[in-house]
Amino acid sequence: MAPGVPPIQIDPSEQLDLSVVVPFYNPGNRLRPQIKETIEVLRGLGITFEVIAVCDGSTDGSSESINGMDDDVLRIIHLGKNSGKGEALRVGLQMGKGRYLGFIDADGDIPPKVLIPFVALMNLYEPDIILGSKRHPMSDVEYPLLRHLYSIAYQLLVRLLFNLNIRDTQTGIKLVRRDVLEAALPMMLESGYCFDLELFVVAKSLGFVKFFEAPVTIKERFTSTISPRAVVGMLLDTFSVFFRLKVLRRYRQGSKPTGIQLSK
Repeated sequence: MAPGVPPIQIDPSEQLDLSVVVPFYNPGNRLRPQIKETIEVLRGLGITFEVIAVCDGSTDGSSESINGMDDDVLRIIHLGKNSGKGEALRVGLQMGKGRYLGFIDADGDIPPKVLIPFVALMNLYEPDIILGSKRHPMSDVEYPLLRHLYSIAYQLLVRLLFNLNIRDTQTGIKLVRRDVLEAALPMMLESGYCFDLELFVVAKSLGFVKFFEAPVTIKERFTSTISPRAVVGMLLDTFSVFFRLKVLRRYRQGSKPTGIQLSK
């Protein structure tokens, strides 16, 4: 368990249909509308759910904007310092009570209504992981050519290194069945943006391969450029996952876990 985050014991009768984690770091005034719409969308689906907002050391006052919102379904977790999106996800997912657990970005560039087909797939097919994909034929995405080329190149690298039959590992919305996450999360180490990639690599290594792609809508994202430092960091983390998979053979049944467990 992450330091300072006590485990939550839940009775099986208290299990919910879905837990959605919203990690955030200085999203400004975009956070409250995103949380509000996420809750409204999930209420409209007629499922039992919770939203877990994880403040990753934000300093812009955004966490105060959601205090007192929908206390019946919203939990707010505060991390002492900025530790990376992957670490915020790890903490939030560990505390979830859902039969499925997932996450969506906090900045509003992926509208919460995208969750509607995700929940439909969850209920109909019970896949191991449902992932948002910019390359799904029904996705509606607008972003600059250079960013598009970066994304294609990275996914080609991922396919070459890991033989993952996935067209997009990095879009910020996913749902994971509870037993998959319980098996995978203790073996995961990434705290940054390669958290998503490591999740797929570990799940596949453990025999979970029922990955469903779902369409996404992204209209306002990609307004900033990718810094060389960010690209280098992403590549280093990617090769770290590859090293743990192929050299250390860490991601296997029987490998020593990190001691992280989901709430019971």
